[in-house]
Amino acid sequence: MSKNLTLIENISANKSFGGWNKQYTHHSEALNCSMRFAVYLPPQAAMGTKVPVLYWLSGLTCTDENFMQKAGAQRIAAELGIAIVAPDTSPRG
Repeated sequence: MSKNLTLIENISANKSFGGWNKQYTHHSEALNCSMRFAVYLPPQAAMGTKVPVLYWLSGLTCTDENFMQKAGAQRIAAELGIAIVAPDTSPRG
């Protein structure tokens, strides 16, 4: 086991279009600050079905919320049965 164990903390979980939008935080050793990422799990995943994953990188000044919440990506992901992982691409620490 690595001596540099990364802890991931769930900071929010909200039901959205039958699935779950969750936010997590972790410490980045490379950036020496706390970072966040969001995960949307469509309803199909809650039923145990394996689903494809889309990794969305918004850009340098965007947070993990830009695409997930402001663009309404959860609705389409729920319809198509796609999980989304969206990291905060701009270190804020």
